Order: sequence, then C-alpha cells, then structure tokens
Amino acid sequence: MAGGAETKAPSPNVNGKAEILKGNFEPTAIKVEPLTPVVPENGVEKPSEKSRNIVLGRNVHSTCLTITEPEVNDEVTGDKEAQMAGVLARYRKNLMERTKYHLGYPYNLDFDYGALAQLQHFSINNLGDPFIESNYGVHSRQFEVGVLDWFARLWEIEKDEYWGYITNCGTEGNLHGILVGREVFPDGILYASRESHYSVFKAARMYRMECVKVDTLVSGEIDCSDLRPKLLANKDKPAILNVNIGTTVKGAVDDLDVVIQTIEECGFSHDRFYIHCDGALFGLMMPFVKRAPKVSFKKPIGSVSVSGHKFVGCPMPCGVQITRMEHINVLSSNVEYLASRDATIMGSRNGHAPLFLWYTLNRKGYKGFQKDVQKCLRNAHYLKDRLHEAGISAMLNELSSTVVFERPRDEEFVRRWQLACEGNIAHVVVMPNVTIEKLDFFLNELVEKRSTWYQGNVQPPCIAAEIGKANCVCALHK
Repeated sequence: MAGGAETKAPSPNVNGKAEILKGNFEPTAIKVEPLTPVVPENGVEKPSEKSRNIVLGRNVHSTCLTITEPEVNDEVTGDKEAQMAGVLARYRKNLMERTKYHLGYPYNLDFDYGALAQLQHFSINNLGDPFIESNYGVHSRQFEVGVLDWFARLWEIEKDEYWGYITNCGTEGNLHGILVGREVFPDGILYASRESHYSVFKAARMYRMECVKVDTLVSGEIDCSDLRPKLLANKDKPAILNVNIGTTVKGAVDDLDVVIQTIEECGFSHDRFYIHCDGALFGLMMPFVKRAPKVSFKKPIGSVSVSGHKFVGCPMPCGVQITRMEHINVLSSNVEYLASRDATIMGSRNGHAPLFLWYTLNRKGYKGFQKDVQKCLRNAHYLKDRLHEAGISAMLNELSSTVVFERPRDEEFVRRWQLACEGNIAHVVVMPNVTIEKLDFFLNELVEKRSTWYQGNVQPPCIAAEIGKANCVCALHK
C-alpha cells in the first residue's frame, strides 16, 4: 500500500461476516482442502470402501463453490471481495499441496512464467489461420508461427511445405490429424492399436469412420503381425493409421519404420495411405533419445501432433499440430467475418499459449530439452530398479519415462499421489519436475503401505499378463 500503510488480506466469511486478517497473513497457512470422498454406486460412503466407482448418468457434485449475489452495500463494505479472496487463498494452498503429490499424469510442473504476467491483461485470440492475419488485431500469430517453424525443423519439413497451428490440447491435435486423413481419403479405414489414446476412437465416432483396432505386444507397442492381416482384408480401401509415439498407459512407442514397411508390403502405395503420429508426450522426447524411431516428414507420414502442457510445461492445456500443406486445402475455407481462412477445429484459439511455448522453446532450446530428456529417463530407471528391489512388479519400456507397476490396493493412496490406473496396473510418469527425492518419498510410503495391504495369505497380484513374466515378481514368477 502507498505511504507504507499496513497491508491487510481478507479471509473467508465467519458467521456470515467477512473478517480482516492480520498484516502478516500467509495464504500457505490455510488448511488444505481434504481429498474428495469416494462415492460408491449407491451413493452412500462406507468407511471400508476401497474402490472408486465411476457412476455414469448423473453429476456427482462432491465439491461446489456456489456463486452468490453481492449485497446491496457490498461496494462499501467489501465483504464480497474479502470472501472471494479467502476462497482463492484456500484454493492456492490446495494447489500447492496437491502439486507436491503429483506423479501419475504427464505434466511438467517445472516452470516459471513470471515474465509473461504483464500480458495477462489482454484478450489475445488467434482467430482462424495462423499464417493469414484476420481483422482482429489482438493476436500472437508472430509467436505462433515461430513455434510452428521450430517444430517443423524438429520434424524435418520445409517452411513452404507444412501447415499447422497451436491447438487447445493433444486431443484436438488427434482430431485434426485424423480429420485431414479422412478428408484426403473419404472412404478410408482408420487403424489404431488398442492402447491408443481414447481421443483416437472419439475421432472415429465423431467422423463416422470405420475403425479397426489392432492388437498390441505386452510392451503396449502395436503388433504389426496383427496389423498385416487386417490391412490385407481391406486392400480395396485406403488406410488411415494412427501411430503412437508413446501410449497413454505404458508409454510404448510404435516403430514407425516397421509400420510403414508393413503397409507397403501389404500393397499400399504412398498415395493410398495416411499416417498420423500421436506424439502427445514423447513426440518431443524421441528426437533426443538414441535408437528411437525417428519421426520425420521425410518419411511418408501425413501429420504429427504433440501436447504443449506435457513435456514442454505450459501452464494451460495446448498442443501443436503439423501437417503437409498439400493436404490442408481440403479443409481450408474463406471466412469473410474474420477476413481470413480457417482450417482449424476450434476457430477461436488461445493466443496466450503461443507466448508460453515461444518463451520456453527460446529459454531451453534443443540442448535444454535434451538435458531434460536424459534426466527423465535416468530417474525413471531409478524408480523401476527401486521398485524391483522392494519386490514390486514393474516395467519400463526402453524409450519411455513411464514406469508401470502393480496397482495399489488403497484408493486413498492412489488419489493422494494422483496415480493413473487401468485394471491391475498403475503408472508414474517421470517428468522434469520429478526429483529423486520425490521418488524416494513416494517409494518409502508405498512400501510402508504395502506391508499393511499384504499380510498372511493376502499376496500381491500377478500382473504378468500386463507387463510380461520377466517384469512380474509375484509369488509365481519370482
């Protein structure tokens, strides 16, 4: 405050009235919100409930911050502002606490964008085509195109041969890439491994495409011995393929070269197939991993997408989608209202996201990302080895930082560490912000909890079917 006056911060309402806290108010001192309770199917929580049920067909409002109308004299009393400031302070404290226990989802939380705070006062919207300025002047196209050019160099395509844009998330990149494939081949069949991201199958439903699911190896990689007969059974129709540069659960990387070879051996010429590469997480990691299949437009691929809020570490969901210029004309159309063209999915696009991506790419560069990749892979191997030493079944694919292990029995433990689970397995995605100290903290807690889960005749589950016999250390496979 001007003149050295004491700064007073507001607190939540107490007995219907807002109180003013002392000048040394510290948001981090506010009590953390408890974890949302488990809601079983019948809606009644049982103390012994250990499994979390997903109930479809109704909204479960486990937490809700009600919006209320301000009082008539609120401008004078400031009660409303005080109440809202208290809510936000508690929310900030909750975010800080939950961030400490974040391991299961592929978000890089190691970032500092303080330098960009000055731009948050502007409504930045990159309407329409990134390369054609619209009448709306508050945009960040110059930053967006800079980001796109960076990824074009990474994936080896010339500036005048590609088209792309910054999407709102990785799913939008998949929706766009598959849509381009469908527009190029309207009667094409979509092929995707069973472990592809759910957005791939969402695209098939949205576009009313025939979709063939392909089996996977134990690693999660597409099984080309199953792909081959399915391609041959539909040789009369073009093929649209989704290739995973890192599957959602196991972090498996499909071998792009083997996939292309399989398609060609099945008699599909380059003008009868389209490949979209879903590189949501590992699309930015693979270029810096030795022996990794190279994703490059020098190969007969149609598009590549990557998420910006994952390995890059953007604080809001976003992504990058790159395709060949020759394909985009089937989607692009003039929009007089914008004085531009548009071939995007959403139209209005977050103009702040390009700023964050541009800022990080400039600060880190190729060498910075290479350092981050090496750290992630090293720490992932550390976690896998420690799990095995503790007698816990675990798997780590060679090109991955996703460590798969037996699903914890306690749902509270799963939610505390925000683990992603599927069937009998869970995983930890080791990102640049995940340190050895954090992994040790997690491991020590897991081992301690596990000693209470498995006593007497209760044995850890066998997950050989999910991760292979060599990685399973159950009683049968020790």
